[in-house]
Amino acid sequence: MPKIKPPVRTPHIDMTPMVDLFSVLLIFLLLTATFRPSEATVINSPGSVSEKTAQDKDIMTIVIDKDGKVFFNIDNGKDSTKHVRENVLTEMGKRYNINFSKKEISAFSHLSSFGMPMADMKKWLSTNDSKVREKLQTGIPMDSTDNQLSYWVRYARIANPYAEVAIKGDGDAEYTVVKKVMDLLQDNKVNKFNLVTNLMKQNVGIKDIPPQTK
Repeated sequence: MPKIKPPVRTPHIDMTPMVDLFSVLLIFLLLTATFRPSEATVINSPGSVSEKTAQDKDIMTIVIDKDGKVFFNIDNGKDSTKHVRENVLTEMGKRYNINFSKKEISAFSHLSSFGMPMADMKKWLSTNDSKVREKLQTGIPMDSTDNQLSYWVRYARIANPYAEVAIKGDGDAEYTVVKKVMDLLQDNKVNKFNLVTNLMKQNVGIKDIPPQTK
């Protein structure tokens, strides 16, 4: 008597629970994620073959655009309980007799790079209009009569002495402005700093080797 063969069935995996789990995770990430604030200006950094990467935290950045305007940024460091940005703004307010509210100080702690005279700082913090904020970004004064950038650097170093200093200059920026920033750093006892560049790897072949002269 022949054997009865059961019908062959293709295995089926129910993907519904996985889709539901993915949707829940996606919604959770969207609700809890904090978007990085936009930078004050667009910088086209010069290329370099150096592969050294800058650290993510404890870094003070001075930005120089192609028009010679100078911007500044300091993060809150690895230890968020130190409130680095809040302390720096408070000290700058004392220096220039500007009283910032708790709301303004809190807003400043979550923003990124900036570049305007202290007289316009309250306007920059109180507006949500991106066009108004962009218009106020005229650069931080660093002339001999009112060198505000020097005070930003000084108070930032006091608030976070472990912060590394980086200069991020546009490839078309004038060297005199970059030199002035370097001199300012040295005046504040900052003798070690990094220059931010874009990574540009080069493959050196036989044709790239310059001919030797006898």
